[in-house]
Order: sequence, then C-alpha cells, then structure tokens
Amino acid sequence: MKIVMVLTSHDQLGNTGRKTGFWLEELAAPYYAFKAAGAEIVLASPKGGQPPLDPKSNEPSFQTDLTRRFEADAQATAQLATTVRLDSVSQADFDTVFYPGGHGPLWDLAEDKHSIALIESFIAAGKYVALVCHAPGVLRHVKRADGKPLVDGKNVTGFTNTEEEAVGLTKVVPFLVEDELKTKGGLYSKGADWASYVVADGLLITGQNPGSSAEAAQLLLSKVGS
Repeated sequence: MKIVMVLTSHDQLGNTGRKTGFWLEELAAPYYAFKAAGAEIVLASPKGGQPPLDPKSNEPSFQTDLTRRFEADAQATAQLATTVRLDSVSQADFDTVFYPGGHGPLWDLAEDKHSIALIESFIAAGKYVALVCHAPGVLRHVKRADGKPLVDGKNVTGFTNTEEEAVGLTKVVPFLVEDELKTKGGLYSKGADWASYVVADGLLITGQNPGSSAEAAQLLLSKVGS
C-alpha cells in the first residue's frame, strides 16, 4: 500500500504576526498507523522541502507519545524535511491520500489548484480521501464530475466553530471549516469538542480535530486494505 500525506506550506497565522503550519499530532498519529500497516508513505507539500510546524502543536500540553516518537525518529524527521512538491504527485502512483490539518491548509491547500485536482482525481479513480481537523476545509473548491461540490449531500465533519472559538481564532482564519462545509451542502455532524469523531461517506473520510487523526487513519486503512 502506498499513501501520500499532504501537508501545508503556509506559516503565517493571518495578520497576527504569529506562526502556524501543520499540527504535529495529525501527522504523527496517522504516520505510525500507516507504518504499522506496512504502508509506504510519501510526504508532500505545495512548496516541497520542510513544511512549517505549528509551534503550538509541539507545546507540552499538546504532545503525545506519538509526537515525541516522531520528533525522536531520525528517519521520519528527515522525510519531513524533504517533502516532495505537490505538483509532482500523481494519483496513479498511490492507493490513497491523507491530509493532516493545522490552520495552515486554510490559506494554501484550500486554494491550491494542484491539491484540488489531486483530490478530484483520487475520487474519480474510486480511491479513498481522508482529511482531519482543519483539512476538510481543503474540500471547499473540490467538485464532483457533475460539477457540484464534492461534499454536497455527503456526511462530513471537521473542526467545529466552538473549537475554533476556544482557540481564539474565529476572526483570524479565512473561513470556518464547519460553516464552509455546510455552505457547500455538506451534511455536517460533530461529536463533543476535542473528542475523537470520524465520519465516512462513500470515498470520503473526515475527522473533527487532532484527537480524531488516529481513528481516521485506522478507518482509512480498514477501507483501503479491504
């Protein structure tokens, strides 16, 4: 099994002067789930090279056994430092795609034509697409073959408005994931804030928050491996 994980290259948190990027747990937990399943993993980002880590995601209160394992894993950190450029990734070379979140994707991946085309090509090929936390916002411009939004009529989840409010970034982000999924016709549902909550509908798997990333990865593996 070959999996591409798509990370953000965006490191500015709006005009706050603070840094953002990808959320470490949302990379580390799926990364090791995929490794344990024997999958070959390729990491990609719009600009290639080292993607920006959201510094908050590496604060002690957000660290997990898996984030610490990743940080201490020379092979993993070397792979992260040399992500391939997103425009070089072809759906034909992979069995599935996984998008970790963090706030960064709302600025770059959500508007990236290569990301949009990549997701559309995976769906058209009958392959699963999984996205967690803020990453479901990357679906905002993704369309089905009939021209309708991919999420239209689909059961989906993603970072909640109340979770965004809790981290104080409601007025900073370019759009709210929950609102955007609903606007595009998604049948949005959610679990308790910060609890693991994952939804599957057809070829689409979405997770609500960082704590949902491990469950989303396991569900993806069960689908792709079956």
